[in-house]
Amino acid sequence: MKLILAALFACTSSAAFAFPVTVQSCNRSVTFDAAPTAAVSNDVNLTEMMLALGLTDRMVGYTGISGWKTLAPDLREGVAALPELSEKYPSREVLIGAGTDFYFAGWNYGMKVGGEVTPESLAAYNINVYELTESCSHIMPKSKISMEDMYIDLLNLGRIFGEEDRAQALVQGYRDDLATTLAGLTPLPAAPRVFVYDSGQDAPFTAGRYAMPTAIIEAAGGVNILDDIEKSWAEIAWEAVVERDPEVIMIVNYGDVTAEQKIAFLKDNPAFASISAVRNNRFVVLEYVEATPGPRNIAAVTKVAAALRGN
Repeated sequence: MKLILAALFACTSSAAFAFPVTVQSCNRSVTFDAAPTAAVSNDVNLTEMMLALGLTDRMVGYTGISGWKTLAPDLREGVAALPELSEKYPSREVLIGAGTDFYFAGWNYGMKVGGEVTPESLAAYNINVYELTESCSHIMPKSKISMEDMYIDLLNLGRIFGEEDRAQALVQGYRDDLATTLAGLTPLPAAPRVFVYDSGQDAPFTAGRYAMPTAIIEAAGGVNILDDIEKSWAEIAWEAVVERDPEVIMIVNYGDVTAEQKIAFLKDNPAFASISAVRNNRFVVLEYVEATPGPRNIAAVTKVAAALRGN
């Protein structure tokens, strides 16, 4: 009996001392005295992180998905019981009106530098903010992107919501799946050069050093031809793409212009005829939710790895 009581006391003590917890969010240390109960996530990939951790019962809604046409059918089922509070970026009033106590967003993922919705502006209304790690490069110096950035966010969310064990198991599963994928890959004689084409015809919008596609490409065995750009996503000149001659082009599929239309634009434009990827018809399509930090990044590595090996 004493042993049973001791065990029960230990469990109770452990639960009692689970909070407060402090996590690092970009350049801020954020302390949570209790797990959020009225959370809002912005964007499809951040919302999928919440779903992967089983946190929908702690949410009052989500924002920033249907306005960008990125809502996949399986995600629609996962958030069926939740309202979309705003089709694109939410206003401060929208978040306050929903009774939000936690906002999971990022810079250019629901918040803009100098905008009305920031960690500082929401703090006055007792809304804590956790910032997507990939997005931190917009406001502070940051190391090059890696798969670890996505893992860090899941682990931090686990701590914030008192689901640390679940988060650790989830991340370990992703690590194991990725390791199995990489172990089965045919070695490449050299890292294929990859260009990420998000959007834009006059000037392409692409992934730089701090954007998730760079980590996906490197994990798959390639190199982003623009990983020397000290930004996450950026607009560049087409001349740089032609000069660096990518062997594979990654298309990010979302919005009004389809992946097929983007590929047709590249193939039909004489200015791009000399690009190896265009000449050899080597394209790989990632959905927006695969190309941004989130649970689908592991499958994205597998898809890109196959494309780099001509499969």
